[in-house]
Amino acid sequence: MAAVGSTAAVKVVVMGLSGVLGIITSRMIIQNFGTDAYAQYGLLSTFPTLLPFADLGIAAIVINAVAGSSSVRTDDFVKRSIVTAFRVLLVSGGIMVAVALLITLAGWWPVLLGEGLLPDGGSLAAGLCLAVFGLVIPLTVGQRILVGLKKTSTQVASQAVVAPFMLLAIGSAVMFSVPVGSYLAVISYVANSLVSVICLIVAARALSPQIGSAVKLVPRVRSYRGVPALGLAWPMLVQMIALPVAMQTGRLLLSHLAGPDELAQYNLASQLFGIVLQTVAAAGIALWPVYAAARSAGRVESPTVPTLWFLLGGLGLGTALAVISPFLARFVSGGAIALDGWMLVGFVVFVGLQAAKYPVGMYMTDKTGLVFQVLPIVLMVPLNLGLSWWFIGLVGAAGPVLGSAISVALCQLVPNLWYVSRDLGRRRAEAAAGAGRDAPSDADGATAAAGLDVDEQRGDETATDQAIAERAVAERAADERSGADHRTGDHHRAGDDEKEAR
Repeated sequence: MAAVGSTAAVKVVVMGLSGVLGIITSRMIIQNFGTDAYAQYGLLSTFPTLLPFADLGIAAIVINAVAGSSSVRTDDFVKRSIVTAFRVLLVSGGIMVAVALLITLAGWWPVLLGEGLLPDGGSLAAGLCLAVFGLVIPLTVGQRILVGLKKTSTQVASQAVVAPFMLLAIGSAVMFSVPVGSYLAVISYVANSLVSVICLIVAARALSPQIGSAVKLVPRVRSYRGVPALGLAWPMLVQMIALPVAMQTGRLLLSHLAGPDELAQYNLASQLFGIVLQTVAAAGIALWPVYAAARSAGRVESPTVPTLWFLLGGLGLGTALAVISPFLARFVSGGAIALDGWMLVGFVVFVGLQAAKYPVGMYMTDKTGLVFQVLPIVLMVPLNLGLSWWFIGLVGAAGPVLGSAISVALCQLVPNLWYVSRDLGRRRAEAAAGAGRDAPSDADGATAAAGLDVDEQRGDETATDQAIAERAVAERAADERSGADHRTGDHHRAGDDEKEAR
């Protein structure tokens, strides 16, 4: 929990700085480029949340491999995991760039994004955002490595460069009267790419020489194979496709069903409460390597107490922000945007539920836990879309927030708590049963369990070649010891027979 606390503390500092600078930047955008430009800026800035599946679930492979290794600088499995990640993300990023070019040339952006786009340059800006996003995807390997190394606080601290860069870039555009109103979101993508670059450099130094060697081995597909990625990647991929559709389509629904005013209100509320949500997310992700390392060592780590603390913390922070948000909204928008009660209450509940789901979600990052989460999250897509659509008609801009809060409770928090309760009971029963065995059986069982844990941790459907080889060596050694014992016993019995004969 120390890592969680330090990560949360760093995130609070970073988000405090980013929040203040972000509010100033938003005020500058609204006053100098208008609310329509601000609405498009918020709409296009959501591509990273709409497309987290672009990494094809490879994050689980890298984080679990690094967190479960006792020698990350020399572990060949860690290197092969990084090589696999680079190969997958290079393909994924290339596809994103190609899709951006295709949609832009075909003129499909207004159809996909609705009326939130500006008629002058909005489509080109959307294409540029997606292209930059695709180019940066391979560099995000560094962030995954830092999480696996339990250096989430370092990864969070690197985000401090985004807000100052945005303020400097947009402030310079205002000062020199550069007409960049349609391309403000592109600047945010460039700013966020700096985070990926910084994290990759820090990770390369922490794992030296692993990343440098991995980069050289990426094109050697035939001579240096990667790791089997499907075991952990496919449930992560399904979740990454379903979750953005379920949770991040509020802006799209408002753009199609409401109008620029409701979209601008939702953007501002999301920006303000995003400070709390990002803090909670950063602290929650820090738990991933904790539970991964516990699984690798055969320890039982319960997420029950962290879940309660996260719930209380989320509700407390959300309520505090709701109290001061009307004043912040007036300051940022100059009185042009007001947040109603439904929006504030909805976000407080949503923040609390989002916070509560993180500890149990990080506990469920093994293959079995990830697979279990697939069905509830897939069911959450139609539920959240339907609820958000219905609530927009009733309460306007707050509709997507209320729909998301109900969906998270029914399709993530409740089923995940049920799964974790049963899994903890099973693990504790197995540990108790193992403790009751005799010493030789205990050793054999621990060896087998360790081998299985390594396989599950590293995402293989079956035992890895290395694990098979290690088990074969162990079996041969056991056979040799057994044979030696038999030979020694025979020798002693022969001596006894000789003595009796005498």
